[in-house]
Amino acid sequence: QVQLVESGGGLVQPGGSLRLSCAASVTIFSGNAMGWYRQSPGKRRELLASLTRGGSTNYASSVSGRFTISRDNAKNILYLQMNNLKPDDTAVYYCNTVSISSRVPWGQGTQVTVSS
Repeated sequence: QVQLVESGGGLVQPGGSLRLSCAASVTIFSGNAMGWYRQSPGKRRELLASLTRGGSTNYASSVSGRFTISRDNAKNILYLQMNNLKPDDTAVYYCNTVSISSRVPWGQGTQVTVSS
């Protein structure tokens, strides 16, 4: 069974940066479009950024220009570089496939807290 392990979260001041990592137990990144998601208390999980097999990216308007998604297929790691963080970015961040049909079990996520 594929396992996803997110890491890299933490407490950061507004305007700061973090880089999140998502490691998979098996190679799924090269065969699927992958995405970073986040969920805040009381809100639905939302797709923030996606990366297709061909390398095309797409971002939610709330993070466009600040977040960058990338992957290392050789290491089975998906990254999310987050710059100019805002308090509204506070959430638990997850990675998974974009397509629901190829979705794997959600990992534990990594908490990002943006606060002064």
